[in-house]
Amino acid sequence: MVKEILIDLDRCQGCKSCEISCAVAHSGSKSLFGALYESPSPRKRIYVMDIDGSPVPINCRHCEQAACVAVCPTKAMYRDENTGIVHHNPNRCIGCGFCEMACPFGVLNRYPGSKIVAKCDRCPEREIPACVEACPTHALLFLTPEEAQLEKRRKAAAQLSQPGA
Repeated sequence: MVKEILIDLDRCQGCKSCEISCAVAHSGSKSLFGALYESPSPRKRIYVMDIDGSPVPINCRHCEQAACVAVCPTKAMYRDENTGIVHHNPNRCIGCGFCEMACPFGVLNRYPGSKIVAKCDRCPEREIPACVEACPTHALLFLTPEEAQLEKRRKAAAQLSQPGA
């Protein structure tokens, strides 16, 4: 079963460590200090938004019926049928921006001075995506749906076991 990046909003403190680690992981140098001097600047693929004073991380959900894939005229956006991950092939991209407009989460962005988009790829060269690994509060989790359900049951059981629950 394929793992997904899940978010525990109760744990997110809005530190943006996930944003920084994502950009560094997708940089040429793969180091924070090296990434600072790269041109173009590395792009993050996760965004921590402040919604009514609460931080909410948002990234590509690799939608089952991905609008970005459906509207891409060159098939630069495509789904890997084995992993379910929506990928972007920059060699096929013509920079039309249809994927950006179609994404319901607004998480596709262009490289500065380019028409090519950056999107979450779940860090395929890593065992755990950079954003998940960098999260100090474990608000980002990399789990299968079954593992996520087990985690929910554990959390509910812990709450129910508290006196006065």
